[in-house]
Amino acid sequence: MDSLARSSERPAGVLASAASGLIEFIADEGGDADRILGHSGIDPERLHNPTLHLDLGQYCRVFEVAAQQTGNPNFGLRFGSQFRPESLGLLGYVGLCSDTLGQALRNVVRMFPCHQQGSTLQLVELGEYSRLDYQVLHGAIAHKRQDAELSLGMFANLMRQALGQRWAPEKVHFEHAQPEAWHEHCKSFDAPVLFNQPSNSLIFRSQLLGRSMPGRDPRLLTLILESMQKLGSSGDARPALVDEVKGQIHQQLADGDPSLEHIAEQLRLPVWTLQRRLSDQGLSFTALVDLVRRELATHYLQQASLPISELAVLLGYSEISAFSRAFRRWFAVSPRQWRQAHGNADAPLSRR
Repeated sequence: MDSLARSSERPAGVLASAASGLIEFIADEGGDADRILGHSGIDPERLHNPTLHLDLGQYCRVFEVAAQQTGNPNFGLRFGSQFRPESLGLLGYVGLCSDTLGQALRNVVRMFPCHQQGSTLQLVELGEYSRLDYQVLHGAIAHKRQDAELSLGMFANLMRQALGQRWAPEKVHFEHAQPEAWHEHCKSFDAPVLFNQPSNSLIFRSQLLGRSMPGRDPRLLTLILESMQKLGSSGDARPALVDEVKGQIHQQLADGDPSLEHIAEQLRLPVWTLQRRLSDQGLSFTALVDLVRRELATHYLQQASLPISELAVLLGYSEISAFSRAFRRWFAVSPRQWRQAHGNADAPLSRR
């Protein structure tokens, strides 16, 4: 395995603040927190320090296990719907202290790699409507329905700080298949909810981005941003820069080949500085684009409802043949053969 492939499989982390109140919520749902956390490999003591990192795979798994053992298939949805932004720790206060909703979401997106790795969060502004897209992309994490539902619930509650508690998005998208109790999703978000979509997304009117955040505090925001940047470069987390660049690449793929110059501008770095910092980690921009496409290709192929013919466009290729050649170079099989061999990653976890 080459060094770039090994770097993509490094453990990804998430700050323990993302699990604030989890032990109490499990108890409220009739579950055994010690058993659920133990089955997921999470040390309960780490949950008491919001700036410690949890393994992202274990974090996603604990909600899947909780859904099974409490008998509540919508466990993540309910946990996210009651989760207050301030409970999210530093990332939550990044949003709360921003000036406007638009600034809040852009700041949260920019700092997200310091909060959680192996994932992407992006704000896509498309004229009348905008989208907040969230995905876990780490290749070793297959079961993530609960995480997707709780994460969109958390982000919706952040937006309600500016828009009021009765605000609802125009639509909500989820990657996973439609669950049996899907009517609860529509009720929870008070919006149409679509499943089997390319990303987990909140869709809303762009004009809302100008709304003021009631708790805006520019001085505190500066301090929190500095703290998150230091935390993102700490020893137990992957360097944030790579995840930031990967997120920018992902965002640009819809328009074709990503541009190094544009991404450097978005990150407020000179091109040569970005190249040097990637080189210091044994990476090049071209190789990183290839890695993002490879990770996304397997991610999309695990979604059985997505036709293979659509993947080329999602990955920024101008022709299906170019995607097919790249996929064979990565895995020595065709996309169709890979999908048949790996089955549906959204199938339920087996009970133990």
